[in-house]
Amino acid sequence: MTPVSESLRAAAGTQRVPVFRARGVSKVYDMGEVKVHALKAVDLDLFQGELLVLLGASGSGKSTLLNILGGLDVPTSGTVVYRDHDLSAADERELTRYRREHVGFVFQFYNLIPSLTARENVELVTDIARAPMPATQALDLVGLADRMDHFPAQLSGGEQQRVAIARAVAKRPDVLLCDEPTGALDLETGKRVLAVLEQVNREVGTTIAIITHNAAIGALGDRVIRMSSGVIVEHVRNERRASLDEIQW
Repeated sequence: MTPVSESLRAAAGTQRVPVFRARGVSKVYDMGEVKVHALKAVDLDLFQGELLVLLGASGSGKSTLLNILGGLDVPTSGTVVYRDHDLSAADERELTRYRREHVGFVFQFYNLIPSLTARENVELVTDIARAPMPATQALDLVGLADRMDHFPAQLSGGEQQRVAIARAVAKRPDVLLCDEPTGALDLETGKRVLAVLEQVNREVGTTIAIITHNAAIGALGDRVIRMSSGVIVEHVRNERRASLDEIQW
């Protein structure tokens, strides 16, 4: 057993039931005659209600891992189980249903539809979700109650990202997966977006995984996973979660 696996199991002993159990997950991309090993036998548990931060440089495999957890990609080998659903054995129809019912996504770029207002962008999700949060409530949660009838072009970058978070949260996902959610934002705006994510985690109880290359953000999480060259090289449990005011950026 590797030191990383040992620490992973130790963390499991003090946590709730895992939402995800990934074991031996590898991902190989064929790039012509070259094979790119994006993930190499990764083991990871993600627990109910926690905030996990995944650190690593570009190309470390963290986005590939998040995409597999979110059902946007499948592993070349290994298993990924979400509760009692084996994602590694699911077909595309099953993965689509899984994404729709259980997972919310927040990406670096907001992917809002320019011709729709903030409220209408959120309603795109509430129209297909099983038991959605009203769009107005989701936008109020992220502090945009007074901006919900504005179009994306009338909103700042941080406000657009908060609309994207509201859209993800509105379908009441069990898990929120965030890939560099502050990457396109300035420092102060990024802090406001992180505050919203922390609020969603604490008040709604949503399990959240945040990918970032900014090591300082790790202090905000319950646990920190550091990746390099497709493997987990460090696993740390924070004794307590720092507040945004304590972070040295």
